[in-house]
Amino acid sequence: MSRLDTHTLAEQFDCVVVGGGPSGSTAARQLAAAGRSVLLLDRAGRIKPCGGAVPPRLIRDYDIPDSLICAKASEARMIAPSERRVHMPIDGGYVGMVNRETFDEWLRDRAARAGAERRAGTFETVERDADGMALVTYRPAGAAKTDAPVSVRARTIIGADGARSQVAAQTVKGSDRQRYVFAYHEIIRSPGIGAADYEPARCDVYYQGQLSPDFYAWIFPHGDTASIGVGSMQKGFSLRTAVTELRKSSGLANCETVRTEGAPIPLKPLKRWDNGRDVVLAGDAAGVVAPASGEGLYYAMEGGRLAADAIEATLATGNAKALGIARKRFMKAHGQVFLVLGVMQHFWYRSDKRRERFVAMCDDPDVQALTWQAYMNKELVRARPAAHAKIFFKDLGHLFGIGETTGAR
Repeated sequence: MSRLDTHTLAEQFDCVVVGGGPSGSTAARQLAAAGRSVLLLDRAGRIKPCGGAVPPRLIRDYDIPDSLICAKASEARMIAPSERRVHMPIDGGYVGMVNRETFDEWLRDRAARAGAERRAGTFETVERDADGMALVTYRPAGAAKTDAPVSVRARTIIGADGARSQVAAQTVKGSDRQRYVFAYHEIIRSPGIGAADYEPARCDVYYQGQLSPDFYAWIFPHGDTASIGVGSMQKGFSLRTAVTELRKSSGLANCETVRTEGAPIPLKPLKRWDNGRDVVLAGDAAGVVAPASGEGLYYAMEGGRLAADAIEATLATGNAKALGIARKRFMKAHGQVFLVLGVMQHFWYRSDKRRERFVAMCDDPDVQALTWQAYMNKELVRARPAAHAKIFFKDLGHLFGIGETTGAR
């Protein structure tokens, strides 16, 4: 529960979490379960465009019930510019798929059950009261334009309000230097089996310049629905047109469209996640979406957990330097993966010729085995040096065009 500060007559919380997505909800739940007074402020009604893939480690680490998994993908299919199709089966496992509308709400409800106070509203400002404590101002959902905004005092703040975070813009220096992929997807009713080029247990990833000049397009199963989307950093490129073309070519043009969503997605962690005083960022606000893949759910929740650790350490010791442990621990665990994926995106996604070679490389059993091990467990695989050496030399072959790289399968 919040405490009423008798000096200012404003509610006071140990932590105000701005943003109720996977990152903010994870942080709010953890702090509330530890006995801290937490306000979870979320702008109601917004759903981020997302393929919805959750690896086994996320399900395991964050106790996600099977009831939230709307589909289980047992393979991925990579489609090259030449229409070559490479199948990447998952040996003995699966990637879970979730609907963000249901998944995010369940996470917010779980935070509330742990003791966090949920409120729907739009964040406006972080200011300082006479004592120097942070004053978070927001406009409650449904409030009239003439109504005064609400302010609460916060010993600490977690900015988990997504890409182009307003908390970050107002409090963390350098947060305006982020670059984004713009993503757009359409949620459709799934077709019947055999009615289109679609399988309910397969994720399709299209590496084709006409669908995305610098990223990729996708068709991901969600049980009764499916996500069809595309991302690009190129200004002026029509994401909607690309999705329309993908639906047409895959036989999904006539499927009912349930809803459409679009948003910027950051693909590089910010160099600083805190203000050195009482604010730390998490999730998209901190830039923790994986390059090349655009995967963000696991990293968002991991970032939320680490942000909560940093806030707890700061509250317990009074030492604001503890805020820095969130980024430090995240980068120690995942920084190398982000670096490798960033280099991969920069090189392989630059032209259809390179995309063709990239998809051809994915046909290699060693590449598939190591890719799935790294993805499912969220760490680079170091136990097979011979396989890594083999892949390295094959990579050079594809890079310089040595060997066969085209032809449909």
